[in-house]
Amino acid sequence: MRIIRYQTPEGTATYGWMLEDKVGEIQGNVFSEYRRREAKIPFKEVQVLAPCEPSKIVCVGRNYVEHARELGNETPKVPLIFFKPPSSIIPNGGTVILPPQSKQVEHEGELVMVIGKRARNVTAEQAKEFIFGYTIGNDVTARDLQKTDGQWTRAKGFDTFSPFGPWIDTDFDPSDAVVTCRVNGQMRQMASTRDMVFNVGTLIAYISSVMTLEPGDLIFTGTPAGVGELKNGDVVDVEIEGLGKLSNPVKV
Repeated sequence: MRIIRYQTPEGTATYGWMLEDKVGEIQGNVFSEYRRREAKIPFKEVQVLAPCEPSKIVCVGRNYVEHARELGNETPKVPLIFFKPPSSIIPNGGTVILPPQSKQVEHEGELVMVIGKRARNVTAEQAKEFIFGYTIGNDVTARDLQKTDGQWTRAKGFDTFSPFGPWIDTDFDPSDAVVTCRVNGQMRQMASTRDMVFNVGTLIAYISSVMTLEPGDLIFTGTPAGVGELKNGDVVDVEIEGLGKLSNPVKV
């Protein structure tokens, strides 16, 4: 099932479910008890929001060997994790704003996990029970600031630097799906999720051994090789086979 969040004509944010090209409202708590209403609203008529509201965004660095190499880094022996603030979220179609502090902002297309229930000290074998579903993300990065700061918070945390969506797919199989990123239609990144150094079960086990994950929290699972610069007027599309496409314009 595909889950979205959208804004009603009255201005209220609500969850919905998709049946082909129609949307039905979800009543209740989408992460526990809820009821689906008939899907009858045309998807093209709804104002789509980011598909959930995480308390935190945990990201995994250098989780593809070739990406680590292209930036001159070694592949981590354990997952390398960092945060992006929820204030950096924008939805599918939202505009990535290039900040004046950076001269080199780059795209990083990624598979994103959405946590479905509170997770603490979960084993890799148990991990599937705690995954609500998957979505598509772009870990937008000010590469020059990442290099100068050492710490990655500023480089990763600008407003608009966490596009994700357009929906959450609760049935998606993450074991072997092609992740691509195009800028203005030109291919920049392409790899399979099978190439991840640490798979989704290992990531949840590692992260939940450090912090409690709450329903709706996001885990950006890392980006393939091919990251590149974004410029004013670009359109960046991240697509994952069987999951959908995330598209965002870029402006100063």
